[in-house]
Amino acid sequence: MPPPRERPTVSQRTADPLTLDDDATLHAMGYPRKLTRRFKAFDNFAISFTIINIISGIFSGFGFGLNAGGPRILVFGWIGVSVMVLFVGAAMAEVASAYPTSGALYFSAGKLAKRHKGAWSWYTGWLNFVGQVGGTAATGYAAATFIQAFIALQWPSYVPSAHQTVLITVLIIVLQGLANTYTVHLVAVLNRISVWWLLIGLAVIVTALVVIPDQHQSPSFVTHFANNTGFTSALYGGMLGLLVTSWTFTGFDGSFHMSEETVRATVNAPRGIIRAIGCSAITGLILMLALVYSIRDYDHVATASAPPVQILIDGLGLGTAKFLLLIVIGAMLFCGLANLTSNTRQIFAFSRDGAMPGSRWWHSVSPRTRTPVKAVWLAVGCSLALILPGWWSHTAFTAIVSVNVVGLFLAYAVPILLRLRLGDEFQPGPWHLGRWSRPVGVVAVTWTALSSILFMLPQASPITPDSFNYAPIALAVVLTVATAWWFTTARRRFRGPISYGHPDEVAAMDLI
Repeated sequence: MPPPRERPTVSQRTADPLTLDDDATLHAMGYPRKLTRRFKAFDNFAISFTIINIISGIFSGFGFGLNAGGPRILVFGWIGVSVMVLFVGAAMAEVASAYPTSGALYFSAGKLAKRHKGAWSWYTGWLNFVGQVGGTAATGYAAATFIQAFIALQWPSYVPSAHQTVLITVLIIVLQGLANTYTVHLVAVLNRISVWWLLIGLAVIVTALVVIPDQHQSPSFVTHFANNTGFTSALYGGMLGLLVTSWTFTGFDGSFHMSEETVRATVNAPRGIIRAIGCSAITGLILMLALVYSIRDYDHVATASAPPVQILIDGLGLGTAKFLLLIVIGAMLFCGLANLTSNTRQIFAFSRDGAMPGSRWWHSVSPRTRTPVKAVWLAVGCSLALILPGWWSHTAFTAIVSVNVVGLFLAYAVPILLRLRLGDEFQPGPWHLGRWSRPVGVVAVTWTALSSILFMLPQASPITPDSFNYAPIALAVVLTVATAWWFTTARRRFRGPISYGHPDEVAAMDLI
């Protein structure tokens, strides 16, 4: 294999990216083809739509929103944050069209930086990695929690415990690892199923909430405001409620990470990002309105251990509530599977450029399944490591996975910021924003900065060890380790994305 060399610049590629087929585009960026392209446009959209997963996100965060702003923030905050996330997604999609690789965010950061390419790429990659691992762990933990809620409804003598939650979470993540190990075709099929599961499940839940209850809240109830956070500032309490929507809208970089397995990736990957955000915004608003207007006793629901489940029980009865809860659990399981798939591709690409310990292991591809099997199990192992503290302390687990959203959105913002700094030197792909590129990018970076700060502020008062927001500490630990590692060894061996040769050379290395 020829030694890695400086990758051809964007301006050195074929002038019209539309004339490049998928393999030629990948070869122009210095990589041989090692993964199977089985993801069509719908499959690419499905991965991000499934990771965003409005059913999982809304049911997980609805209770927090009831106490941090109430219906006014849950509904109007959803609309406002969805628009902001669409700005972030559009700016990311433009970058994805120009650099359709599994490396996605970290790769584009290294290519868009004018100086210190290795450092920009390094920090973006590790923020993305930690955020995705935290997302896989958090989604599995949420699914385990709702599974236990279902069991408790079915068998009232069952008493959920932290140990049981951890064990169920471990089983879920291991099964998702096996699904990702078997074949990328299976994952694509499951992602297609997940889209219809979400859409049909949404229709069933919303229809049940609209038709079955004998009473609903008045139209003006959507303006009801509640601040039970413990903070005296209503503005601050309401701003905290925006986190419900922000928490839901994570993981749409999955379409970017699946670029090397997507046909016509320069167009289908960015479209997948935009469509996933847009569809999630609309369907999520419908679900949010259905839940809000089905609330009967606000205080009773707001103090319940699982407020959305309480709404279902109050309005639909125990039997129907249990059936709908199965839909919710299924959505969470699909979400975790898609999240793990995206996480695996990021590990594969990051290690391909030598940025992880044991890189030669993690970027290898199974000759039988054409999937990065070892990267799958590294992602599983890291997610399980985050789960284990939950055996002793729920607060410890929450502290670790809270970096999920902050890590991901900071990783989203870096290549967008660097693209803005590059100005007219940026060579867009076939999907681009044209003259709107700069204003969209500015809004995206500004919103990401503000929302990241919001995620690191205290979220409940009085501040105790149980209510303290450990996200800043978790993020500081990640950045400290990454910085120490960078200055001790990494900066001497990692220069950012590498090239395995000129296009004709890497074409000869294709393994498929």
